[in-house]
Amino acid sequence: MRAGPRPGARTDGGERSGGTGSIGAGAELFGDLARAVAALAEVGSLRSFALPYPVQAQRALDRVVMRCLGIGESPPRSLPELWEWCRRKTAADPLFDVPASLVTPDATLVHPVGLMPTRTCLEAASQGPSGGAPAEARALLAELERRCGSVERFRRCRRFLARRPVVRQEDRRTRGWSTSVWSEVKDLYQPLPESLITGGVFLRCPSCGLPASTSFREAPPSGRSRAGEEVWCEGEDCPRDDELELIRDPARALVLRRSLRVFLALPYRTEEAALAELDRAGVGYEPVPGALSAYRVRHAGAATCEVRVYDRTQPGLLAARLSDGPPLAERTVVVVPRRLTEREGYRDRFLAALPPLLRERLVLTTPAELVDHLRAPRATADAPGPRHGGVPVPTTGEENDDT
Repeated sequence: MRAGPRPGARTDGGERSGGTGSIGAGAELFGDLARAVAALAEVGSLRSFALPYPVQAQRALDRVVMRCLGIGESPPRSLPELWEWCRRKTAADPLFDVPASLVTPDATLVHPVGLMPTRTCLEAASQGPSGGAPAEARALLAELERRCGSVERFRRCRRFLARRPVVRQEDRRTRGWSTSVWSEVKDLYQPLPESLITGGVFLRCPSCGLPASTSFREAPPSGRSRAGEEVWCEGEDCPRDDELELIRDPARALVLRRSLRVFLALPYRTEEAALAELDRAGVGYEPVPGALSAYRVRHAGAATCEVRVYDRTQPGLLAARLSDGPPLAERTVVVVPRRLTEREGYRDRFLAALPPLLRERLVLTTPAELVDHLRAPRATADAPGPRHGGVPVPTTGEENDDT
C-alpha cells in the first residue's frame, strides 16, 4: 500500500519497509483497489455502474485479475462483480496479505451492509500520492476560505458544514439558519444519490448525523430496526440509543460531499471537545493553515507544539500518513475519540507504526487527557501516561468528559 517513501523505503519498485513493516505487491494492490472503490462510489448509481467506468477503477480491475491468475484464484469478471467481491475479501486475504500493523485483518473495502466504501477504504485510498478524500476536503475548504475573505466568516461556514452534513429544505426555516452562510457553502452540497436511498426514504444516523442504511434494504417503520436487521451508518461504530431518522422526501434534502462528511464532520465533535479543554485551561491556539483539524498551541518556550484531531479507524494508516506527510511540529499531540483508544491494541498499533524518531515527538491522546499531556514533563515513549515535554499551561480544577 503506497503511502510515500518511509524511512528505509525502497523506491525502485521492490518491496518496501518502514514503521509498518514490509509492504508487498498484495498490499500495494489493496491500496490501488481502495482508490478504485472510492472513485466508483462517486458514480451516481452504484447499482447500474453506467459506462464509462472511471479509468482508475478499470485499471484496478485489470490488476486484480492479473494478481488472481498469478496465485490461482478465480478473479471477478466485471466492476459490479468486483464491488461485491470487495464486501468479502479482507485485508488479511492471501490476495492482499496487508500487514496487521497497517490494517486490521478483518477489514474490507466495501461495507457488507451499507454497500458503500468503508472508512478503512477511504483511509487506505488517502495513502496514495493524490491524498484521496482528505486532500479533496482540504482543497474544498481552502477555496471556501478564499471566498469568505475573513477568518470569522470562514469559521462560521466551516462550523455550519461540520454540524450539518445533511440539509433539508425545512431546515432553512429554523431558528439560527444563516442565509449568508448558506450562500457561501451551498455548492458543497449535492442531491442525495440513489445509493443512499432505502425504499424511497433517506436514513440518517442519530449519533453522527451521517447517512445510514439497513440490511433489509427498506425503510424500517419509524426508524426502529427489526429483529435480525443490521444497521450501517457512515460513521460505522456509532452508539445508537435513538431510532434512525427517516427523511421521507429525499428530493428535498441535500448531502455534504463525502470527503467533508468523513474527514470534517465526523471528527468535529472531538475537535470541539479538544478546543473546549484548551479554552478551559487558558491555552491559546490558532489554526494551522491548510490542515483539516490542526491547531498550533501558543506558549512560552522555543519548541513548537501542534494539536491535530482525527477520527480514524485504522491507527496504522494514521501513523503512516503522519510519518510520510508534511513535516510535523517539534511536538505533536494527536487527539482521537476516546472510543477509539479503548479498542484493544489501538494505541499500540499507532505507536508501532511510527518510525522510532517520531515516537518521542508524537503522542496519541483524547480530549479529556489533552491538557495533561501538554503539561506533562518528558517521559519514556512506552509510558502509558503523557510522554512529551510540557507546555506551560495554567492549572485548573475543572474536568470535561471526552467525546
